[in-house]
Amino acid sequence: MTTIHPVETHVLDNPAWFSLTGPHASFAEGTDQARRYPADVSPFVAVPPVPTARTWTDLAELVGPGQTVALSGGPELTGSLPEPWRYEMRGEGVQLVSTSRLVSEPAPEAVRLGADDVPEMLDLVARTKPGPFRPRTYQLGTYLGIRHSGALVAMAGERLHPAGYTEISAVCTDPAYRRRGLAARLVRAVAHGIRERGDVPLLHAAGTNTAAIRLYEAMGFELRRRTTFVAVHIPQP
Repeated sequence: MTTIHPVETHVLDNPAWFSLTGPHASFAEGTDQARRYPADVSPFVAVPPVPTARTWTDLAELVGPGQTVALSGGPELTGSLPEPWRYEMRGEGVQLVSTSRLVSEPAPEAVRLGADDVPEMLDLVARTKPGPFRPRTYQLGTYLGIRHSGALVAMAGERLHPAGYTEISAVCTDPAYRRRGLAARLVRAVAHGIRERGDVPLLHAAGTNTAAIRLYEAMGFELRRRTTFVAVHIPQP
């Protein structure tokens, strides 16, 4: 498969695409015009920063007619949908990148999560709804958790990985253990590992999640850009 990196496009302007054509290429399914993660890894589907007519043909073949897929991107994507394709919904988000103010450090109480922890991870995600998380999402990078009396009560990990950057994702805490700083400690610990290998930590959040945005900004992340998430319905042939 051919890697496409338009010079004028920053990798963070289309992080899913530049993950699947870069460090996460081993996970990629599809072509040089439409790629996706395996369904049990992530729901992310990605297209090039500037789609062509073949992009939509390849995407339809990759996902299947009659399906709805979530895409993220800038104006080039959201303004280029061909007929009779249609948008099912749009959502606004924010992209935050770490600054020198972010204090990243290990969390001594955190444990590395893996295959044996997946049932608990899925249960915690189902109860706290931090965003998409699938049975093999943990394979995308390091996932750390904090346990109390043996039970997983908080976690955070790595998801999208465009070259030079790594996204911190699945940040969640059991409601009974909130307001103890567990999420912040895990974010700092995951960020520490990211920085140790020379990458820059970043985060995404829903534009309406003002509490999380304030927390991340207070920790040392800053707004890089506002993003648009769209759900696109693939027409029948």
